[in-house]
Amino acid sequence: MSTETDNVRILRNAYETWDSEKAADIDCWIGIIDEDARLTSLADGATPLAFTRKRTGRSEIVEYLQDLVDTWEMLFYRVDEYVAQGDRVVAIGSTSWRNKLTRKIATTPKLDIWRMKNGKIVEFSEFYDTARLYAASEP
Repeated sequence: MSTETDNVRILRNAYETWDSEKAADIDCWIGIIDEDARLTSLADGATPLAFTRKRTGRSEIVEYLQDLVDTWEMLFYRVDEYVAQGDRVVAIGSTSWRNKLTRKIATTPKLDIWRMKNGKIVEFSEFYDTARLYAASEP
């Protein structure tokens, strides 16, 4: 198998677990995050989405995942297409989450860009409709 195929398989397995368990268990990600990985998110920590700030290292990315599931309830996470070239994988899909405080739902297209090294995530950038997340966060 090629590195591209392996990387897609690793991420597909994590996404399928993430969706089927509705983010109840973040372990599907923890085992594939490199110790020195970096995360960026489109909202970049802007209020009221402080958990989306830049993160560096596995422990900070685990904090991000925990903050996400502490404040939002996943309704679904679908990846419709994977595009892989070299060490990069792009996951194209959509997701829907309910804000646990406001009970409002944010459904958005989702684009995740991954860089992998030796079967581990070393970079992750996520793109989504920030206006929908902000609206679902407002009381």
